Amino acid sequence: MEMAWWTRFETYLFIFIITAWVAVHYFFDLGWLKVPWTPLALIGTAVAFVIGFQNNAAYGRIWEARMIWGGIVNTSRTFGMFLQDMINNDHTESALSEEQLKSEIKTITYRHIAWMTALRHAMRMSKPWETTMNEKTNKDWGIHPPEFDSTVEEDLAPYISKKDMDYVMSKNNKQTALLYLQSHHLKQLKDRGLIWEFSFLELEAVLQELFTQQGKSERIKNFPYPRQFATLNHFFMWIFVLLLPLALVPQFAEIGSQFADTHPLISDLFVWFTIPFYVIVAWVFHTMERIGRTGENPFEGTANDVPISTIARGIEIDLRQNLGEANEDIPKQFPVTYNTQF
Repeated sequence: MEMAWWTRFETYLFIFIITAWVAVHYFFDLGWLKVPWTPLALIGTAVAFVIGFQNNAAYGRIWEARMIWGGIVNTSRTFGMFLQDMINNDHTESALSEEQLKSEIKTITYRHIAWMTALRHAMRMSKPWETTMNEKTNKDWGIHPPEFDSTVEEDLAPYISKKDMDYVMSKNNKQTALLYLQSHHLKQLKDRGLIWEFSFLELEAVLQELFTQQGKSERIKNFPYPRQFATLNHFFMWIFVLLLPLALVPQFAEIGSQFADTHPLISDLFVWFTIPFYVIVAWVFHTMERIGRTGENPFEGTANDVPISTIARGIEIDLRQNLGEANEDIPKQFPVTYNTQF
């Protein structure tokens, strides 16, 4: 039902197009206005191949995006574990209290949560080629990712200090700035002996992996599905859909004429059966093409995109629970709306 509602305006258009064609053919006897099936079948075959290529490419982008954020999940959990076990007084000349150690761990962990927050906000920023959210049927649902309801500065405020906030907000790439701060902080702890040399290298390797995952995510966001494929595919689909009545209507009229002697009434009205068959064919081609367009940009924020907000909040909950925080102090997971996670 959701799919039918999502494509209802196009369905209404298809019904109007084919009804107009059938009416013109029936009332004005335009049987001569037709095209043979062969060229139309060639166009339909080409459109089907291009749509299939687009859908495979779009699915590949979605799946890669999901794998990237799955990697962020695993790396984040590893980072949280390393911080709790590697920051200690084993190699320091001036030992810190247990509370001071926990404060250092908490500061770095919260800054990591801030990094995920900045990254998901960057992924939700609109690009000129991201137009799916502006389509009427997507607006009708009234659902959108949580990043649209707040600014990155508002969401970063609970996790980093005023000094860090000033530094981060002065940079274009805020998520990169936060990883730089993480590295600087770890080096300071290493210089004070709170992190062993080998442990410092391990933690730096984790930051390197986070940079890698961030870069992969940014690559998908900043490089669209090639527009020559996407645009031409859309045009080709509509050419096929608009030409289809020229072959389909005469074909049904010809079928009806074959039993004019035995069933004259049915024969006369048989051409109207073109309407449901045309709507089905046009709907299938259009819907498959639209699914491909919707999947081109997996971070745009539509109902079919990778739920990076939910993933990031899930990591935050895990990290803060393992810091020993009470559940009532930890933000709840973002709500599911119309069976959709963001």
